[in-house]
Amino acid sequence: MRIYTTLIFCSLVIAGEQQTPVVSVEPHSAVVKQGDSVSFSCSAQSSTQPVRLEWKKTNNQALLDNVKIGQDGSVLTISNSRPGNHGTYRCVGTSTKGKSQSSASLTVHYSPKVQVTPKSPVRVRTGEAINLECQGTGRPRPTVTWHREGGDKTGTSSSTEAKATVQVPAAGPEHAGVYVCKAENSEGTVEAKLEVKVEGGTRTPTPPQASILQSDMVKVEGDLATLQCQATGYPTPTVSWSKLRAPLPWQHRVTDGTLFLENMGRQDSGQYICNATNSAGFHEATVQIEVETPPYATCIPEQVRVQVGEAIRLQCLAHGTPPVRFQWTRVGGSLPPRAQNTEGLLLINQARLAHAGTYKCVASNKWGSSQALAKVTVQSA
Repeated sequence: MRIYTTLIFCSLVIAGEQQTPVVSVEPHSAVVKQGDSVSFSCSAQSSTQPVRLEWKKTNNQALLDNVKIGQDGSVLTISNSRPGNHGTYRCVGTSTKGKSQSSASLTVHYSPKVQVTPKSPVRVRTGEAINLECQGTGRPRPTVTWHREGGDKTGTSSSTEAKATVQVPAAGPEHAGVYVCKAENSEGTVEAKLEVKVEGGTRTPTPPQASILQSDMVKVEGDLATLQCQATGYPTPTVSWSKLRAPLPWQHRVTDGTLFLENMGRQDSGQYICNATNSAGFHEATVQIEVETPPYATCIPEQVRVQVGEAIRLQCLAHGTPPVRFQWTRVGGSLPPRAQNTEGLLLINQARLAHAGTYKCVASNKWGSSQALAKVTVQSA
């Protein structure tokens, strides 16, 4: 019996001992874009007070100047985040009984940057090797590619690094030109250009060949159309855009052979031509664009007065891509049983006082709908 009592006493002593603080951080992780702000909250549970809270970065790196700690140490706030804020943050809770910690990770996404080597321009002799390298940085890790202006991609991204290379064992005149490195991730795109000059060789000029990557398309009024033209040939062809029997829309821009047509209207329908020209000749490729428009309805007349017994005639007209369908209804009621609706014309013979009211025409086509109202007043004879 005495042994049993002693065991209970020891257990109570152990349970009564004070433990080190239990520290927790919320949230455990966060992903932000560069320039955004984020906060982490730290709390400590302990029967021994006070508990001092302190924030540190992995490997005890110094906190950047845009990192602020709340007065009691419980909240860490990062304002206008930048790539240097990326990493793991530790909250350390210390009391007289010991210390413990909890961590939170921060991922800062930012748009890519590129560095190309060697520096432009690169001069090589015929038969020498060409080695171009493009290193991309950014988060998420960007996809990096090389292409030559007027040609296809010439380098691909490594599977382990954000890097792309161009390697030519023996340079010829056909390898001369402007090479473009492009790095792209979810936060943006950046390009860097490098010119390669091949000296000491000759090459026979070849006529250009133009091709448009997009096929014929249908757009809706207000849409954006993007047309990409590629051209091969030697010397590198000059690419320009035109429109058959009409000038290019005033809201257009051309960047590296790509034509952008913004806020398109019905008048922008037509055939667009990519023209590639060099000293050996010219070549063109075409694409057809049709711009469709939803209807815009009007009523003629918008207000009508008739005597009892006269006919009510309401005409609904609509501008838009055909075919356009018309439907008449009566606001707050139904059409008279003998009302006739033919191609937008609403005819009600022998008007009655009960026929007065507001009538609505809805014009619709494949691309949208529009409505117009007409007010009818019926006067007694």
